[in-house]
Amino acid sequence: MNKVFREWLTALLITICIMIVRLSGCLEIMELATLDQFFRLRPNETPNNLITIVSIDEVSLRQAGSWPISDQEMAEVIGKLNNYQPIALGLDIYRDIPVQPGHQKIIDIYKSTPNLIGIELLNSDPKNQVLGAPELKQKNQVGFNNLLYDIDGKVRRNLLYLHINNQEHKSFALKLALLYLQSQGITLEKAISHPEYLQLGKATLTRFNSNYGSYMNADDRGYQILTNFSKPGCKDISKGFCGYDYVSLQDVLNNNAPVDLLKNRIILIGSTAPSLQDFLFIPYSSRLIGINQPKPIAGVELQAYFIDELITAAMQGRPLIKVWNDLLENLWIFIWSIFGVFLISEIKSLAKIFIGFILSIFVLTLGVYLAFLWGWWIPFIPALLTFFISATAMIFQIAYIEREFRRSKEFLSEVINAIPDPIFVKNYQRQWIILNEAYCQFIGYSYSSLIKKTDYDIFPEHEANVFKKQDDLVFMTQKYQEHEEEFTDANGTTYAIATKRSLHRDAAGNLFLVGVIRDITERKNFEQQLKRQAHDLSRDNLELKMQETNLKQLAYYDSLTGLPNRKLFYEQLSQLVSHAKQNNSLLGLLFIDLDGFKKVNDTLGHDIGDRLLIIIAQRLNNLVRNTDIVSRLGGDEFTVILGSISNAEATASISEKLLNVITEPIILDGNITRVSASIGISIYPIHTDNCDTLVKLADTAMYQAKYLGKNRYEFAK
Repeated sequence: MNKVFREWLTALLITICIMIVRLSGCLEIMELATLDQFFRLRPNETPNNLITIVSIDEVSLRQAGSWPISDQEMAEVIGKLNNYQPIALGLDIYRDIPVQPGHQKIIDIYKSTPNLIGIELLNSDPKNQVLGAPELKQKNQVGFNNLLYDIDGKVRRNLLYLHINNQEHKSFALKLALLYLQSQGITLEKAISHPEYLQLGKATLTRFNSNYGSYMNADDRGYQILTNFSKPGCKDISKGFCGYDYVSLQDVLNNNAPVDLLKNRIILIGSTAPSLQDFLFIPYSSRLIGINQPKPIAGVELQAYFIDELITAAMQGRPLIKVWNDLLENLWIFIWSIFGVFLISEIKSLAKIFIGFILSIFVLTLGVYLAFLWGWWIPFIPALLTFFISATAMIFQIAYIEREFRRSKEFLSEVINAIPDPIFVKNYQRQWIILNEAYCQFIGYSYSSLIKKTDYDIFPEHEANVFKKQDDLVFMTQKYQEHEEEFTDANGTTYAIATKRSLHRDAAGNLFLVGVIRDITERKNFEQQLKRQAHDLSRDNLELKMQETNLKQLAYYDSLTGLPNRKLFYEQLSQLVSHAKQNNSLLGLLFIDLDGFKKVNDTLGHDIGDRLLIIIAQRLNNLVRNTDIVSRLGGDEFTVILGSISNAEATASISEKLLNVITEPIILDGNITRVSASIGISIYPIHTDNCDTLVKLADTAMYQAKYLGKNRYEFAK
């Protein structure tokens, strides 16, 4: 299996396993705990001085003398707080039944306080719900305070809307936030970019679903958002994280409450007394470091967090917590799996691996933390697990591969050292990893100077290129190959070699290229010698053929005119007569003797005479057909064999043309010469069917033509 493919497959399989574990919900509590750590690590935020909590503490309970606090005392508290002109008043105490004395008084307060919001507990089962004060309910000044708890018992989600029996209900926190925001001209509406979400000023309230972020199959009823809890700092920076401003109930009743903590604020009235047990856990409940018990917060303080988040998000654009879609989250997890694999596969030093581990985890943590500060909740635990498991798996895999690699090397070393032929073994990087003694002796280098080297380190580039090409072919096809090459040793001597290459794979999947070399220099030299001998023989054979052609030319052709001579004439005549006999056709023979040639020879010389004969031969050849044969019997005697003629008159026509062309004047060295010809004609089989007789008859007819005046033709008698 290819190394890179094996690494990618390892990363993919580990990612799939982590995804399956994540979908089962096993990582949810760890992801939530990590999210809590990021909340606690975030820097303190500047106090916005929007919310003040009027707390019913233990001192207030003792002075009130009863629980619930009477309607008269509660009416007095609300009335006094209303004098401070708060923007909104939130009563985080159930007041569904009268608590005498003073019930009528509190009714009057309810009716005269339009910015007062009460609470109720909603449930589809009427037996388990707690309704708000009827007077507030009638004026739609009641919001539910139902809470959603995560798997670890903490509250991290803000439930904004619920539908009970097809009736829409708003939460206590949402109603108070909207009261404040309406004074700033901000209303709640549908988001333009995402109509399924709500838009509140600068904030898009992304709706929580059952698999939001690292949640798996969570309760997603109603309209929820994942709360990005603020971390309000103190006015005194040295005190760090303080939370919200508190005023005790008794201070309000005794008129000891600071005006600046109540005027133009959102005032929440709620219990903080431990005996009332209205406490719960949020991300800030646990400490960043230490094993101390988590510190819960009062329910009224949780409502303050909810209200604060909605207002600051709407007015200041403070980010709400968003998550990636499933595809991006899975890709993110896979990237860290790949990173874990390639970190180990590319780094061989143990110290560097340790440093790489630390730096990688630091980068992962810092990246996720910075994204959190910008409002993005990115999977941390799955990415960390895939990175760690992938890296660990690669460590074990590499260890296994190395162990098998050493075993394979030892085995191959034992085997090849027992073989007399030069043998080499290369890894995937084309480096020599094993060499037998015969190879080292053959190349002329020591084992230590060759091991872990490549062909380019030792051989001339043109030879190394050939070796690499053949190695690549074997790795690519994974098939046995044999190739003839040249090989230059340490002394500069070049050998002809035949190399057999094949692949070997061990149990761990390591690939080795094994090459076996045979010295074929002597064979190649012998082959070259045979080629030279074959070339010499071929050349000698060509010369013999040329000599044979020359001899044949001398034996069958006239040396002066190049026409067939007397010997060839008789052979060709015999063949054509046989052909005419088989095809029952006529054959004409013309016997030609030049008139006046002796005079030219005697007066102008033999050279002129020879040139005259050559011209006459050319004229004869040019006039007859390709199938006809012109020959020179000797001196000034010529013959023409006319094969396959239609009748005797055809020979007469050709003879006339021959006479005309022969008598045309010829200029030689400024001398105008004229000759004529006497032609005798015999026809097969009209005159005879015997070749010799046919020649004699034509010869006799030629003499008859001379006798009758020359420059004419006569037929045989």
